[in-house]
Amino acid sequence: MLTIRAREVIDQAEVILYDQLPGEEVLASLPKTAELIDVGKYGDKHTREQNEIELLMVRRAKEGKRVVRLKGGDPFMFGRGGEELETCREHGIQVEVVPGVTSAIAVPASVGIPVTHRKWASQVTVITGNEDPTKEESAIDWEWLARSRGTIVILMGVKNLPVIAQTLIKFGRDPVTPVAVIERGLRPDQRETIGTLATIADLAAAAGVRPPAVIVVGGVVSMYKSDDERMVRPPTPENQ
Repeated sequence: MLTIRAREVIDQAEVILYDQLPGEEVLASLPKTAELIDVGKYGDKHTREQNEIELLMVRRAKEGKRVVRLKGGDPFMFGRGGEELETCREHGIQVEVVPGVTSAIAVPASVGIPVTHRKWASQVTVITGNEDPTKEESAIDWEWLARSRGTIVILMGVKNLPVIAQTLIKFGRDPVTPVAVIERGLRPDQRETIGTLATIADLAAAAGVRPPAVIVVGGVVSMYKSDDERMVRPPTPENQ
């Protein structure tokens, strides 16, 4: 999903530093006249480290090039966009931030799950699943999170899903709380695995769930509709 402004700046770019998360259709639409640089991070394999990405971005900008740093979702939602913005400002480079469509909301919505609902949740908390809940000094208050009544959306949490589920149960979240794991959101091969906090780790393992995926915890998951139940129609001139 692209905003109109994102499409405009991409089409005007002379250099595009991209990762894999925007998806194949978006990446295939990048202008062939631009210098295209893959700076994606594929699990534990990084094509370039973060400091290299920032230095390359600065170097091309100082050459007078129109540079786009293309990220998946929204650049400020666990995308390290804030760090890259700081680096550009430190080097006196003028930057336009183009807000994106965050997967934390768009991907659940694509399967009929609203992250808030008058019946189920009046708040939503988005966390990174990269952090190990068992480490001594966690930046996440897991006890508060488990006892909160809102929806929990976890990005980048597939690897730590078993320990995340166990930690939430340990701190008081009901084991039968519904959970959805949505892989490759809004792509043709999107897939959903539905369970509860008590069962989701085993279900995800059995299904071979792999990142990227969005994990939703809370009563709103009860709104989920499978492909058979959703009105899914390929775009045509009549229904676009």
